Amino acid sequence: MAKALYYKVDGKKGKARDLPASLFDGVVNEDVMHQAVKVHLANQRQGTGSAKNRSAVRGGSRKPWRQKGTGRARQGSIRSVQWVGGGRAFPPIPHSWRQKLPKRVRLLARRSAWNVRADGDRVVLADLPALDAPKTREVRAFLEAIEAAEDKVLILTDGQNETLYLSTRNMPKVKLMPFGEESVYDVLNADLLIIEKSALDDVSDEAPASRKKEAAPKGETATEDSVEETDEGASAESDGATDEEAPADEAEAADEDAADEDVEASEEAADAEDEDEEKTDG
Repeated sequence: MAKALYYKVDGKKGKARDLPASLFDGVVNEDVMHQAVKVHLANQRQGTGSAKNRSAVRGGSRKPWRQKGTGRARQGSIRSVQWVGGGRAFPPIPHSWRQKLPKRVRLLARRSAWNVRADGDRVVLADLPALDAPKTREVRAFLEAIEAAEDKVLILTDGQNETLYLSTRNMPKVKLMPFGEESVYDVLNADLLIIEKSALDDVSDEAPASRKKEAAPKGETATEDSVEETDEGASAESDGATDEEAPADEAEAADEDAADEDVEASEEAADAEDEDEEKTDG
């Protein structure tokens, strides 16, 4: 487990503290960090540069002189790119340079940057000074006490701290922001990373578990619980089937009785016809 030095408010060194394994897990992916830095720098570009091409410059619709016979080079417009006051070839056009990274890639890049600083012992936990009013002198004294006055420092606070921000605003080598809002570029650009101790108190030491449930393999045998469930389901289905089959059997029996009565009636009618024929013949 990664550890970091701990400094009290007065700048005195305390016992080294363990860093949460969920953030400082030792994984460093340089490719992802490089990609995150490129995206961050691209998103800083405003993309407001603009200039006019020859079609946007006013004037120049008439040919300045005829094509041949003057001894001069042929010209089609006084607003061509080679003329003073003409348009510009391939001018910048206002557009957005913004890029995006997937959330998992951003998180991996941030953890990698933290691990790089932790491996180099450039992560420090500290109790930051509590100021009633902005005072740069006290912040500078604190940095001198922990021997970080000449380094480029990134201070991560536990939430917004307006007073401390105003105290460090005029220090060119110090950058302050709430913990969790720093970018990969901010972490890698700093020589020393100072994290307020209370900012890591709510972070779990265990690695985040995957939300996806693993499916059981196909060859795995059924457990006793599943067998009991299947047996109960089968018995319930059989009971329901018998209940449903009982009225069906009664209906079939009634149909058979009706058929037998029809057959007997037809036989009696046939016998009566034979008797009538015998009488007529006699």
